[in-house]
Amino acid sequence: MRFASDNAGPVHPAVMDALVQANQGWALPYGNEDITERACARVRDVFEAPEAAVYFVATGTAANALALATLTRPFDAIFCTPEAHIEEDECNAPEFYTGGAKLTLVDSHHGLMRADALTSAIGKLGSLHGPQPGAVSITQVTERGTLYTLDQIAELARIAHNANMPLHLDGARFANACSVLGCTAAEMSWKAGVDAVSFGGTKNGLMGVEAVILFNPEKAWQFELRRKRGGHLFSKKRFLAAQMDAYLTDGLWLDMAAQANAAAAKLTAGLKQIDRVRFDHAPQANMLYVSFPRADHQRLHNDGAQYDCKGTLDGPPDEMIGARLVCDWSMPDHLIQQFLDHFDG
Repeated sequence: MRFASDNAGPVHPAVMDALVQANQGWALPYGNEDITERACARVRDVFEAPEAAVYFVATGTAANALALATLTRPFDAIFCTPEAHIEEDECNAPEFYTGGAKLTLVDSHHGLMRADALTSAIGKLGSLHGPQPGAVSITQVTERGTLYTLDQIAELARIAHNANMPLHLDGARFANACSVLGCTAAEMSWKAGVDAVSFGGTKNGLMGVEAVILFNPEKAWQFELRRKRGGHLFSKKRFLAAQMDAYLTDGLWLDMAAQANAAAAKLTAGLKQIDRVRFDHAPQANMLYVSFPRADHQRLHNDGAQYDCKGTLDGPPDEMIGARLVCDWSMPDHLIQQFLDHFDG
């Protein structure tokens, strides 16, 4: 019963095959070989952005921090939600890589940044004594498992651009969102006003690679310098690129995302049949936030279930405790049913 995170899932066999092929023989370092060139071209094709600058890094934290550092100055503010990964889970990496840019929190609703709150927060800036408008960063799928519509992204982009700020999209689960919305990568990024994307792969069947896509190629050289200075320019870059190349071949990225989303939908349907389970946020992709009695948590954990429990296992058995349940592309039906069966105990 493995629902801890989609980045704990296995690497897809097609990606492993691509890595084996990439390991054949000698190749120039630092991306100066055919695999990297081909993978970058695939990213540009998928995003319908022939002029975009494309770079591969190994982690989502590096992707977010380097992208935001390229977009902002040390005395700027980066607007994000309180739940944002850059706020809660990256150990101040954005502040470190930007040289001091201030993460400024904007009220959210079920993980979605509120447009009116962003407008209000921007209006408070501009004084010599405080941070200057720098960038806006949102996450799709959000950290609460919800989705921005394309219109909502476009609205936040308009607000940001009216304040001369770029919009960054943390797309660790970008594929899952595209699969649910039935949209193209371009429609959910630059066509909606997004200026830079951290395009995730590790949570969706890759061994470890994320792409940073800058739709303004004038930022490319600065990103390259920051990537090198930050220690994220890989010598054997072909092994990052080979993963992304396989990922984007024949729609594999969307196939895996659809499988993860379908597994989460089955889990959601089963949990909705259980009266004592409460949904804290409406699940829209492959991540669920639910609450149920501590006794159920105890029984699940005693039998080896792995998921993020939002409370301690010691205490009143009837107390409601939150949980985050995440499905990856490989999640089999029998593990979902096994999890659900524990509520019959």
